[in-house]
Amino acid sequence: MIWYYIGIGLAVALTVILVIWAFSGLHWEVPDDERGYLDPLPPLLRFIWPLTRFVAYYAGGRMPAPWLESAHRMLARSGANYMMNAEEFYAIRFIAATAAFVLIWLGTRPLGSTGLFLATMVGILGFVYPVMWLNGRYNSRKKDILKALPMFLDYIVLAVEAGTNFSGALAQTVEKGPVGPMRQEFFLVLRDLRAGLSRADSLRRMDARLKIPEVSSVVSSIIQAEQVGASIGKVLRMQAERRRMERFQRAEKLAMEAPVKLMLPLVLFIFPTTFIVLAFPIVMMIKQQGLL
Repeated sequence: MIWYYIGIGLAVALTVILVIWAFSGLHWEVPDDERGYLDPLPPLLRFIWPLTRFVAYYAGGRMPAPWLESAHRMLARSGANYMMNAEEFYAIRFIAATAAFVLIWLGTRPLGSTGLFLATMVGILGFVYPVMWLNGRYNSRKKDILKALPMFLDYIVLAVEAGTNFSGALAQTVEKGPVGPMRQEFFLVLRDLRAGLSRADSLRRMDARLKIPEVSSVVSSIIQAEQVGASIGKVLRMQAERRRMERFQRAEKLAMEAPVKLMLPLVLFIFPTTFIVLAFPIVMMIKQQGLL
């Protein structure tokens, strides 16, 4: 009987060794990740990145092309396309869904079908959460772009009116402008110009990446001014003033919405607490007089 259990143990150990050897061989086929020119990864992604690369290499190419194209557009508009590609993004989604499902299922296994249902719901949430993270990153990036756009347009206007051409003005703006997503986008436009693309095509590519109406208006104005031969400096100055006015209007709108947004916490939390504090001494006084 002892030799029977020893044989089973050896068989299990041999199986584990063969599985590890097979996966290590598959892992060696994954090409090295050259991240010298890419953005740094968040700490959690850095921890699971080898597994992400493994899944993306073997499963990413089998994803439908429309799914990968949609993921690439989401990554581009959120500024994460220099952090990962579409295949790696879907690999992260699959890993998050699997990890969430397994962890919740192990914790709720005694609940039976209820635990399986909870694990499935959390797994779906794990699959959707990376998209929610990208949308939040896009909204934050959009706010930063709209805030910095008038300033960058002023930089370009100053350089153009000083006698510099548009490419030189853009280079000065990228060099002197504050660090942020707007500077990064203008750097990409400048890179496209140096690669041989026309000014209109470079600006249209920025517009396609961002999908922000204010940026689309600036791009359309520049392209139209170039086509009709108008002064780009005057056009950009008008655009900067308009964008600055729109920024003040957005700030006024948010200030006017603040009292409405405060109504819910006032009614649910502040008013009941205030009434309790005011009513407590009255109730105690009535109770001491024997009226309660």
